[in-house]
Amino acid sequence: MATVHLRIGDLVWGKLGRYPPWPGKIVSPPKDLKKPRGKKCFFVKFFGTEDHAWIKVEQLKPYHPHKEEMIKINKGKRFQQAVDAVEEFLKKGKGKEQGSHCNSDDKKSTDSKGRKAPAKPMKIIEEDDEDPFKGGSSDKELTDSDPEPSSVQRLVAGTVSGFKWESSPASSMETISKRLKIIEEDTGSTSIQAADSTALNGSITPTDKRIGFLGLGLMGSGVVSNLLKMGHVVTVWNRTAEKCDLFIQEGARLGRTPAEVVSMCDITFSCVSDPKAARDLVLGPSGVLQGIRPGKCYVEMSTIDHETVTELSQVITSRGGRFLEAPVSGSQQVSNEGMLVILAAGDRSVYEDCSSCFQAMGKTSFFLVGEVGNAARMMLILNMVQGSFMATIAEGLTLAQATGQSQQTFLDILCQGQMASSFVDQKCQNILQGNFKPDYYLKHIQKDLRLAISMGDSVNHPTPMAATANEVYKRAKALDQSDNDMSAVYRAYIH
Repeated sequence: MATVHLRIGDLVWGKLGRYPPWPGKIVSPPKDLKKPRGKKCFFVKFFGTEDHAWIKVEQLKPYHPHKEEMIKINKGKRFQQAVDAVEEFLKKGKGKEQGSHCNSDDKKSTDSKGRKAPAKPMKIIEEDDEDPFKGGSSDKELTDSDPEPSSVQRLVAGTVSGFKWESSPASSMETISKRLKIIEEDTGSTSIQAADSTALNGSITPTDKRIGFLGLGLMGSGVVSNLLKMGHVVTVWNRTAEKCDLFIQEGARLGRTPAEVVSMCDITFSCVSDPKAARDLVLGPSGVLQGIRPGKCYVEMSTIDHETVTELSQVITSRGGRFLEAPVSGSQQVSNEGMLVILAAGDRSVYEDCSSCFQAMGKTSFFLVGEVGNAARMMLILNMVQGSFMATIAEGLTLAQATGQSQQTFLDILCQGQMASSFVDQKCQNILQGNFKPDYYLKHIQKDLRLAISMGDSVNHPTPMAATANEVYKRAKALDQSDNDMSAVYRAYIH
């Protein structure tokens, strides 16, 4: 891109390596962040993401003069969302003019009482020494490699002041195992690692292993899309073959059966709806087991019970295969954004081989030490809590209405208190708008509650809250809400 005269506050299009130009705003960098040596560059905050990056001035263009040009050549959903975010920003009067001197992003924020507000966590991205878009440049003023502006670098915790600037490209290639913090409990039971194992300083270097993916539902579709965007070679299969078409257009390969996908690939992931679907996928006609050979890796990402995942592990390893369970916590939106939380257990070497895949699809991953099935147990506990909480929120909203209180006021108060979260705000707003488009199917959260209750029964542990919530979801299913979002549990209280 041609050199332009820019300043802080300008809206721009920023180009990072092989990725398309992305809309952003030039802002002042954090005090603790040193400017890279070499050619002139600006610190850019990208719209539609939480990403920031140092961008060389020749990789920037003014936003308004090139808007139509960029919109014509970029048609992706995330790109359109980013452009919409720019327009919303302009409508609110925070940036009415491209050359504005507005430096509101650079001022220290304060609360209504004039106190300094705490710094927000920020994700920092660096450009590569050699820009692959240019075919290898001799300019070497920056360190690390090119991330996609949407969801490459994810620093899960800590502010910029606590961010460690790593200048060695080799550091971003450090294997996951070197960043894990394994904590053995005194009881000798399940142990966990609590270190963020995907927030590496730099872009994702895709594995050279061939990746297979079975199941293109709400969660699987977002995962595959992010694997492709990060340069992985992916072969896909879905029971409804038409769902594969979009990914074939994006560069994926098509497998005719699960067995064929496994035989063609080094690592095969699966993400399906329930234990029966997971078992049929492996043990059924032309199933996974028929394609397993010594050394083949199979990663089960479905949320299922520990008995089923243990059975699948045993049959896979009996054929010489390598097995990892890696269920994911999130929703369709979170999956699309590449911000899933991954829980893994089983073969540690498979976990490490999946490093770049987990970085592409998630913001963090945990390896649970111990037997296969521990990740399934933990995921069911998490979803049990989430499902019970959603039912309680729906109960509160309907009780507010029944007692003559404003539901919107209830939500406003809730979102200013200790329970405030994006989950509460989004789900409640959707309920008030009558929008129950599935982000996580109601039938699936009810399945998770049922499995969690059964798990509690197996160890004689009471789960009365989950059991009550489960009955409410069953009522919602009887009202034909199964294929709506989990927030449609609200309708069980008003019928």
